[in-house]
Amino acid sequence: MIVAVGSLNPAKIEAARLAFAALWPKQVFGVRGCAASSGVADQPMTDTETIRGARNRAAAAIGLGQADYGIGIEGGLQQSDGRWFNSGWVVVLDRAGREGLGSTLRMQVPLALMELVLAGHDLGRACDLVFGRSGDQRAEGFVGAMTGNAIHRAGALQDAVIAALTPFRPGSLG
Repeated sequence: MIVAVGSLNPAKIEAARLAFAALWPKQVFGVRGCAASSGVADQPMTDTETIRGARNRAAAAIGLGQADYGIGIEGGLQQSDGRWFNSGWVVVLDRAGREGLGSTLRMQVPLALMELVLAGHDLGRACDLVFGRSGDQRAEGFVGAMTGNAIHRAGALQDAVIAALTPFRPGSLG
């Protein structure tokens, strides 16, 4: 079985691989990334926009025609109760056009980071500036930086991919 992830980000590709292996441990999956545009802002600022970005990435991945599943993973922000939260959304599409949707945990974004985001930086770049790193969105990401890697980015994304895959499991109600 072939899985195409609409991203070249190693953490996103690994999350998909881990999720498929967890749900179907006896099957062999080829998981590969591919360049795919989200079609949304570099820093989505609502759940709706973030889901649209994940859906666009999944559609591009399955649209290449060589995969059984297309996975789109997009991180974004959402304001709730006067605070900003970061989360990731996952869309899974199969060749029949069925869709699964899942999300990561939500974590509050500190004011110092949100000030940079509201000034025009995406959250990954804001983390680079505040934590003195380079390329944070491709490494540990916001979740890893904030938790001292107590929560690993690939693991957090894996849970969201598993959630999005539930409609494809035999016997599911999806």
